[in-house]
Parts: sequence; structure tokens; C-alpha cells
Amino acid sequence: MSFIRGRLPWGKTNLDSLLHSAILACLVASLSYLTARLGGLLVLRPQMLWALWPGCALLVAVLLLTPHRLWSIVLAAGLAGFVLYDAQAGLTLRPTVILIVSDTVEVLIAAFGVSYFFSGPVRLNSVRSLTRYSLFAVLLAPLAAAFIATAAFSGDYWIRWRIGFFTEALALLTVTPAILSWASIGLTWSRKSRAFYLEATALIAGLSILGYVAFAAPKQISSPVLLYSLLPILLWSALRFGLAGISTSMVLVALLSIWGAVHGRGPFTTSEPLTNVMSLQLFLFFTAATFMLLAVLMEEQKRTERAFRESEKRFRLMADTAPALIWMAGPDKLCTYFNKPWLDFTGRSIDSELGNGWTEGVHSEDLQRCMDTYSRSFDVREEFRMEYRLRRYDGEYRWVVDIGVPRFDQDRSFIGYIGIGIDMTERKRAEEALTNVNRRLLEAQEKERTRIGRDLHDDIGQRLALLAVELEQLHQDPPNLPRIRYRIGELHKQTSEIATDIQSLSHELHSAKLQYLGIAAAMRGFCREFAQQQKVGVDFKTHDLADHLSPDISLCLFRVLQEALHNSVKHSGARHFEVRLWGTSEEIRLTVSDPGVGFDREAAKQGPGLGLVSMEERLKLLNGTLAIVTQPEKGTAVHVSVPLSPGSDSIRAVG
Repeated sequence: MSFIRGRLPWGKTNLDSLLHSAILACLVASLSYLTARLGGLLVLRPQMLWALWPGCALLVAVLLLTPHRLWSIVLAAGLAGFVLYDAQAGLTLRPTVILIVSDTVEVLIAAFGVSYFFSGPVRLNSVRSLTRYSLFAVLLAPLAAAFIATAAFSGDYWIRWRIGFFTEALALLTVTPAILSWASIGLTWSRKSRAFYLEATALIAGLSILGYVAFAAPKQISSPVLLYSLLPILLWSALRFGLAGISTSMVLVALLSIWGAVHGRGPFTTSEPLTNVMSLQLFLFFTAATFMLLAVLMEEQKRTERAFRESEKRFRLMADTAPALIWMAGPDKLCTYFNKPWLDFTGRSIDSELGNGWTEGVHSEDLQRCMDTYSRSFDVREEFRMEYRLRRYDGEYRWVVDIGVPRFDQDRSFIGYIGIGIDMTERKRAEEALTNVNRRLLEAQEKERTRIGRDLHDDIGQRLALLAVELEQLHQDPPNLPRIRYRIGELHKQTSEIATDIQSLSHELHSAKLQYLGIAAAMRGFCREFAQQQKVGVDFKTHDLADHLSPDISLCLFRVLQEALHNSVKHSGARHFEVRLWGTSEEIRLTVSDPGVGFDREAAKQGPGLGLVSMEERLKLLNGTLAIVTQPEKGTAVHVSVPLSPGSDSIRAVG
């Protein structure tokens, strides 16, 4: 049972495939037979001249619309339909065989040649695709078939060869493209509006009436001049309905004109039959080729326009969601587009901004410079960059950096500019603020140099000068051993004090202990010297420090300690201070606290002092943090933390 169940799907699939193939074969055979009968109605007797034979054109279209694996079935069924018609028409065996061989050669050359160049469905919607189709289907296939089919009939071989060539070429130029076009756009046309179908009906009706009058009406009504009346209808068909419309229209014109010629009506009955048929074929062939080429060119143009509109739509969607101000201008320097962020920024409508309306929002002090840059860049077709103040919807002028680049089409013709503007106000303020930090640091350095210079000149220098004077007096005084000993003792004391003050000043500028003994020893020594110099108490404690700290971290913490203690002594009013230095696995921390009067931190930052700014900037360079806990009359605590793996920035330049 399992074996049977496993075989059932396979058997059912094969049965379905065979049934579908059989239905397809019957359908193709029936259509081929009916098409052959239609061709029989268009033959000029008794000369047996066909102006158009639609049978092979139909078979080529069916092959191009079916998978290659079914081609043998389709071809056999189509040829069977042709044979059935030939038998009913009374053709003998020889011409029947010759015509079937000719049809086979023609169909195979056209079908294989066209399918070779089209990897998917055959769509004749470009000059390139129409040219490839025409090479095999309209030129090579009829050319080969005409050499074979001409042998089936008597008469002048080359005249019949020319007629036979255009008989097949004309059908393959009109009938096959019409079938392929309708097959490819059928679903699209099903979604068209009622007005579209009314227009198509009016076109077919008008063409049928004018075609009948021009080709099939009695001779007293028809006139060769009426052929020109078809041109507006054919032009309408090509421009509005594309290749499907013009190929269908040409099939209708061909049927009416051939039917009229067969029945002795229309402009192609004035000469002998061979000449009439040739004239009719040339008229239909070149009319169809001209209008089909026009239709394809128009479809290419429409496709290009649709692609451009889609591209512009995508661009506008992207531009409207972009966090930037985007604009476009034509070659006349007038703006043609602003994105939604621009309109939201200015609070103005698109109509107000177009042309030169956008300049109304530019600050008056920047307008002339802005327009000079804008116009000069347009004249030389170069990229430009300009900064100006643009009025925002709330009335505030914001700094905008605007970059414009020239635009060119495919043939390198200048078509205008596209630009992008970015609000740079906050960045500009940050740069200005950074500049003011830098300026204050330079001022702090100059202030420190001034202090050191003043100390050296007013204090150390004066004391050394006094020491020199006293030594000179000692040298000039008469010898008096007790007095000399006393004076030498005083001078020794002064010298020691001067040396101590110079050492203290030197340590503030550069601590040798920091370099050779480490941060803990350097801070302990500085706290001791600072306490002695300022006559205050400094309690320094440290624990859990890493063995080795980077020079940048050590120098930063040492300078922060110096600045914090100097500020505390100067502003807190306290006489005792605590310093704590310790480390964790991730960072090193420093705390400097006092029980003094405290202060308002924001007010202090706005004041002339630079201590807080200096400490913050030093710590920023090492990704460190500064926290100050203070309240009036409740003391102050400065908390500093620096990560043990800081960035690559160095503070040596400001150390």
C-alpha cells in the first residue's frame, strides 16, 4: 500500500500534464486552422497571391508565450492545422510539403532567434528590443522561408519571392507583436478606467470607418486621398496606446486594405495584380514600421519619465525625512524645491520660499555676502559653502552652513544646484565656549607667571638685595667678634628662609618628588610644605593606590590638589583641611574638604577666578569627573575621580 501511495502523486501529475498538453495541442491546431482559413480569404485569385499570411505569425507568438519543453507539441499541432486547411483547399502533395517545410523553417528561425535574446517574456517596449525582434522575425525568417515557399508555385520566381517575403514579414511585423503585447499588458489594461476603454473603442471605430471608406468602399466613394485621413488615427493609436495599439490598428488596416484589393476596391487595384500586391505590401510594411518605431520611442520616453518621477518621489521622501535643510534650484538661480525640514524650520509655505523668497529669512548683515557667493558659484558651476544666519519660525536667527553642488544631466548639461543646510548654532556656541575656556586658561597661565614674577621680584629679589647690603656692611664694619657672630647668625637665618621660599615656589611649578617618588609622596610633601607656609593644618591620608600610575594621571591629580588647597585657604576661612587619596580596581579618587563658609558654585564659575575651570578642563582630558559638594556656612568637599584606563589625550601641554 505504501508503494502505491508513493506512486499516486507521480501518476496524477503525469495525467494532468498529458491532459494540459492535449488541450494546448487541440487549441493551437484549431487556431492555426482558423488563421489559415482567414489567410485563404485574403488571397488574390487566380494568381494565388497572398499580401499577408497570418498563420506563421500566430504560431511564432504562441511559441514565444509557451515554455520550450512544449514547443514540439505546439509546432506539430500548428502545422497540422495548416495541413488540414491545405487539404481542404485542394493543394496537391508537392506544394503542401513545400509550404509546410517553409513554415517550419520560418517559425523555428523566428522563435529560436527571438527567444535567444530575451531571457524572459518578450516585451517589445524599446528600440533595442524591437530591433532584435525584427532582425530574426521580420528579416531572417521570412528571407529563408521565401526561398523555399516560392518553389511551390509557378510564375516568375523572383517576383513571387519578393511577394512571399513581404507576405510573411508583414504578418510577423504586425500580428505577432500585437499578440505578444496584448498578452503582456492584459492584466494592466484590466485596471484601466472606463474613459480609457471608451477612448480605445472610439479609436477602433474611427479607424474601421475611415479604413472601410479608404480601402473597401465602392470606387465612386473611395479615393487615394483618403489614405491621408488614416494618419491622425494611427498617430493617435501610437501615442496613446503604444505598441499594442499601433500593431492592432495596423492589423485592422491590413485586413481592410487586402479585403478591398481582393474584391477589386480601393487604391491598390489600378494596375496588374502583381504590381498591386507589391504596392499594397510596401504601403502596409513601411507604414507599420514607421508608426511602430514611433510607438516604441514614446514608450521609452514614458518609461524614462515614470522612472524620473519615481526617482524624484523617492528623493523627496528621503529629503523630507532627512535631518537637514535641502533645497534645489534651476539654471536660472531660482529655487524650485525645499524639503519639509526647511519649511518646518522657517515656518513658511513652499510658495513663499520658491524663487528668491528664501532670502527674506536671511539676516540682513549676511544677505549680500550670501548672494554674492551664491551667484558667483552659479556662474562658474562650482561647489560652494557659506555660513549665514537664517530666521527660524520663532524669530530667532540660527547659524546655518549651506553647501551647494551643481547638477548635470546625462549629456553633461547644467540643470541647476542642489544644496543642504545644517543648523550649526549649537556647535558654533560650543566652539565659542571652548575658545573662551582656552582663553581663560591662557589668562590663568599668564596670571600665574605674573604672580611668580612678582614673588621673585618683590619678595625673593628684595630679600636677596637686603642680604647683599648687609653682607657689604659686615665687610666694612670694624672687626668685633661678638657682633660679627650675631650678624652672621641673622644672615644665615635670612638665607635659609629665602631658600625655603624658593624651594616651595619650585615645588609648585614642578615637583621632583612626583617624578621620582610617586603621587602619594609628592602630595604628602606638598601638604606638609603648604601647611607650614600657610600656617594651617592639612591632614593627608592615602590607601589602596596602584603601584604605578601614568604620569598624566599623577600630574593631573597633583595640580588639582594644589588648586583645591589654594582655593580653600583663600575663600573658605577654615584653618584645617583634609586630603584623601585612594584607588579602586577601575579608578583613582581624590577628596579635598574643609569646614569653611562654602560658596555658590555657579556664581564662582562666572566670577574672575579660574580654579574650577582649570580643574574641570584638566580632568576632561583624562575622562575624569569633578564633583563639588558645598553649601553656604556648611563647608566644601571637592571629589575627583579619574579612570585608570584613560583616553590617549595628554595634559602635558597644560601641566
